Amino acid sequence: MKIGVPAESRPGETRVAATPETVKKLAAQHEVIVQAGAGLHASVIDDAYAAAGARIGSAAEAFGAELVLKVRAPNADERSLMRPGALLVGMLNPFDTDNLAAMADRRLTAFALEAAPRITRAQSMDVLSSQANIAGYKAVMLAANAYQRFMPMLMTAAGTVKAARVLIMGVGVAGLQAIATAKRLGAVIEASDVRPPVKEQVESLGAKFIDVPFMTDEEREIAQGVGGYARPMPADWMRRQAELVHERARLADIIVTTALIPGRKAPVLISEDTVRAMKPGSVIVDMAIEQGGNCPLTELGKTVVKHGVTIIGEPNLPALVAADASSLYARNVLDFLKLIVDKEGKLAIDREDEIVRAVMLCADGEVLRK
Repeated sequence: MKIGVPAESRPGETRVAATPETVKKLAAQHEVIVQAGAGLHASVIDDAYAAAGARIGSAAEAFGAELVLKVRAPNADERSLMRPGALLVGMLNPFDTDNLAAMADRRLTAFALEAAPRITRAQSMDVLSSQANIAGYKAVMLAANAYQRFMPMLMTAAGTVKAARVLIMGVGVAGLQAIATAKRLGAVIEASDVRPPVKEQVESLGAKFIDVPFMTDEEREIAQGVGGYARPMPADWMRRQAELVHERARLADIIVTTALIPGRKAPVLISEDTVRAMKPGSVIVDMAIEQGGNCPLTELGKTVVKHGVTIIGEPNLPALVAADASSLYARNVLDFLKLIVDKEGKLAIDREDEIVRAVMLCADGEVLRK
């Protein structure tokens, strides 16, 4: 089977869907075509792919393969290069109905890896976790760079510098990595999340959990979340959380917001009034900006200063750590391919497999995920 690895064309996307490590394993049974320059932004040169067994080719050759490996969904020009009936694996945004329809019209068999269920068997192909882990790390590094003071407490001959106070909002994979990274830098950390079970994880990393009490059984049940994600909370709970967050944010030097709800606009966690009340020189990193942002003042792709607070709206944090992000993503892809390609290297798609069924968006001209 021919496997194509094209370069990503989306602005700011520096990752690549395969690395020499994974190409070497694929090339043992398949012909792998890597588009010239596909890995340059991830610090992988063409010679490294060639040494691993790949053939360096054009975009048309990579997209014309039977199986195409991508990071992001193809655009119209890229889809036109793909053969009808080809397989496509990547982070394809299953909530983009227009893109789904376009891929189905091209008769692609498309697999969106971010739709994989949160089960033990799927952990090795969990692209959301592998990339969120990197994003949480990079968010804190961006914040530390923008913050005009030290992160740790320092005792010097010229006096003592207080440790920065960091508030992490949303404690999924990204939030937990943000806590761990801020802790390594010596900050004092607080964290907030709607899900009670994460309190133990937060405290195990050395942060203080901001607890918003539940007043009803309904609030408690909704707060359990689904598949590792939060669900929209009732308005009264959101009001109580906003009041508590406002008080903690006034004291914070750095806030990192990570709250996302799949298929929905990101919830507003930091209001303009809260930003106005924060200390001059404080920093907000809004990791939810691609879904509207957790702060209404965040601007997509920009770093702005509002009411004396620096607000960072970088939409693709993993792409800022392209080498490691690509390495982890490529391993996720390789592990998924084991579900649709048998040991002899032949295509074997089991639609009854719960992982395959969850990630398969379209096939034979039909949209499977409604």
